Amino acid sequence: MAEARAHPAAIRSARQRGAGARPSAEKGVWHRPALLDLFSDLLTLGAAVALGWALVAWFVSRPLFPLRELVVLTPPAHVTEAQLGYAARLAVQGNFFMVDLDAVRATFEKLPWVRKAEVRRRWPDALELRIEEHEAVAYWTVSESGDARLVNRHGEVFTAASNADLPQFDGPQGSARALLTRYAEFAALLQPLGLRLVGLALSARQAWQLHLDNGMTVIVGRDQDKSPLVERLQRFIAVWPRVQDTIEIDIKVADLRYPGGFALTPADASVLSPAASPAGRKGKK
Repeated sequence: MAEARAHPAAIRSARQRGAGARPSAEKGVWHRPALLDLFSDLLTLGAAVALGWALVAWFVSRPLFPLRELVVLTPPAHVTEAQLGYAARLAVQGNFFMVDLDAVRATFEKLPWVRKAEVRRRWPDALELRIEEHEAVAYWTVSESGDARLVNRHGEVFTAASNADLPQFDGPQGSARALLTRYAEFAALLQPLGLRLVGLALSARQAWQLHLDNGMTVIVGRDQDKSPLVERLQRFIAVWPRVQDTIEIDIKVADLRYPGGFALTPADASVLSPAASPAGRKGKK
């Protein structure tokens, strides 16, 4: 009888152990309705966003918003309408929404005389264009290659065609800004003489030459602590009117590289040749 009573107790103990293990199995994701609802909502939202984006992309890519006009807000002085039209046909791809404004801007900035360009959309079918043109102040020749360019008022070198009356700059690559600064300084110093600086050259050794509108070349040389360029040029300008009245000959070159003065080379070298005496001429006969 004792064994018969013990058997139901063992059965109850096993059931209790099984009932205690069931809650641990029910702690998985699939037994959490709130979490499943959240996942479902997120998936639905993601699918809706993706579908909406696809519909928007498809809609704006349709030929429903064509670009029909290019509005130039800054009338150019050098760039022609033909050049603008060519650049527009080359760069404007797509409709009002799909056009690449950066690509359009870069294409216009490749045109001669265009320094900067700005492109914006104008609803419903136009693009607005603002351009800043180069303002040429000098011709430029690169010493190493001899290539001809132009220099703008910012000291930037650009490529374009021009027949304007501008000074000529010659120097190593990358020195255009330095020449522009020195040109303004030297031109102001020469004003009291009534002479115009028509050319400025800088050698690879950083030596300067000035070309004046009367045909004279002024060799200033290199800048030195003991004898700065400006001091040498000022000394020459101060005495040149008196020297010119005294010698009364045309000077081709004035060399200012001497510490205590300058040397002059006449345009006609024959004026320095000594005149032959009558006796000398008779002896030659």
